[in-house]
Amino acid sequence: MERRRFLNLSGVAAGSLLVPVMGRAVAAEELMKPAAPVFVKKQLADVALDAATRAGASYCDVRIGRYLNQFITTRDVRVENIVNTESIGVGVRVIAGGAYGFASTNDLSPDAVAGAARQAVAIAKANARLQSQPLQLAPVKGVGEVAWATPVLKDWRHVPIKDKADMLIAANKAGLEAGASFMQSSLFQVNQQKYFASTDGSYIDQDVHRLWSPMTATAVDKATGKFRTRESLASPVGMGFEYFDARPEDKIQAAGGVTTLSRNSIDLLEEARHCGRQAREKLTAKSIEPGKYDLVLSPDHLFLTIHESVGHPTELDRVLGYEANYAGTSFATLDKWQSKQFRFGAERVNFFADKTTPGSLGAVGYDDEGVACKRWDIIKNGVLVNYQATRDQAHIIGESASHGCSYADSWNSVQFQRMPNVSLAAGKERLTPDEMVKDVKKGIYILGRGSYSIDQQRYNFQFGGQLFYEIRNGKITGPVEDVAYQANTQEFWNACSAICDERDWRMGGSFFDGKGQPSQVSAVSHGSSTTRFNGINVINTARKIG
Repeated sequence: MERRRFLNLSGVAAGSLLVPVMGRAVAAEELMKPAAPVFVKKQLADVALDAATRAGASYCDVRIGRYLNQFITTRDVRVENIVNTESIGVGVRVIAGGAYGFASTNDLSPDAVAGAARQAVAIAKANARLQSQPLQLAPVKGVGEVAWATPVLKDWRHVPIKDKADMLIAANKAGLEAGASFMQSSLFQVNQQKYFASTDGSYIDQDVHRLWSPMTATAVDKATGKFRTRESLASPVGMGFEYFDARPEDKIQAAGGVTTLSRNSIDLLEEARHCGRQAREKLTAKSIEPGKYDLVLSPDHLFLTIHESVGHPTELDRVLGYEANYAGTSFATLDKWQSKQFRFGAERVNFFADKTTPGSLGAVGYDDEGVACKRWDIIKNGVLVNYQATRDQAHIIGESASHGCSYADSWNSVQFQRMPNVSLAAGKERLTPDEMVKDVKKGIYILGRGSYSIDQQRYNFQFGGQLFYEIRNGKITGPVEDVAYQANTQEFWNACSAICDERDWRMGGSFFDGKGQPSQVSAVSHGSSTTRFNGINVINTARKIG
């Protein structure tokens, strides 16, 4: 899902592809209009709550959403496309007869909103005839009228488009000067103005900001026609445009001086130079010899392995078999959790879930069921101890409250269980990436996300990367190419032999994570420090022609 989505958004025809998916195309000035006053949204929400209750709903929640997007794509010294979209509407979810019903409308008149509420109740009553058992919702105490907003120093909507385009083109020029034959860069900016109200007594106003600036350098050997690419290692974030104000204190040195990484800001020109230079270097890198290697994985690479092999298989709807789209269900079945001794990983492996980490893609105050977000353990000392659950799932695993991980990607999408930030805790002993490498006799240091594949139970997998460096007798000896590693989830995480400490901990993320049918997209971050895995099978991915 993610790659298809990215290609659609960054292509020349992005405007025509985005409009039906993301909302109507608007002028940039439309994005800067302020949100509707809170009292207006409250009045509209009360209309829906009242209409649903009168029609027979035992529960109702209302989401009034305004979703704003701006996407800019460039190639070399040209702007290829600029797209601004806006989508506004109301979604109403109810329970009647023990079953869910949902309806939505983009007509914000009281009559239309009340009509949507009554329609949702009618749908719920029809569903109840087919449902064998009534829904069980974990209790939520109403919070009254509250607000939450992404901490933003610079609102991207107020930065002139010309300044953004100039920034991207300057980065492209830097990459070209450093060795790239072609440079592509994009800027994805999202603002979700979300108002939630429910019959539990909550009225929650949230203002969520996210952005991402991916780039790709392509280097071509004109004599042979061979080409290599290097994509940016920079992460998408949940913060404002201040992310592009590079701060020296955010710099983190990778092992062996390979490249300089950042935590909470980015120097886009510096990253572009790394992209151009390292794309050119990959043209002459030697091809890897297949075999068993110790892997040293940077957080900008490991986030995707975490996402696919830990995040998705601990989604409770996949565990229960309720969800099987986009690579299936889960091997981490309830019997493994109930045993309280299923060895998911080595004892040093601790995974926690949260939607509270500042700057992360998943950070919000409340989920789309009005549940306050929190942190909880999923893997503790290597043992599977919990899952990700929503209000109607919590009782299945003996929880008295939801984990707060319900999300809908639009006002006209029904909310369901979506992945929170799922992160690997930093190591407890002081350890730097350079110190970690010193213990490796035969290994590969991997940075950046690449190709990936995982089976229908989220168990057997294969992952590539962006940059690969061979490690021999404790030293990084040079770049290699054509690398992918294979394992199953359990053997991989049990092979974890060392984790760097919190000084190296940082988050990567997925801006377009697909799930469900009909498909919905969410954004989620995954944190880790540089981590080592011993004795992992590495294959050579080169293809010989003729």
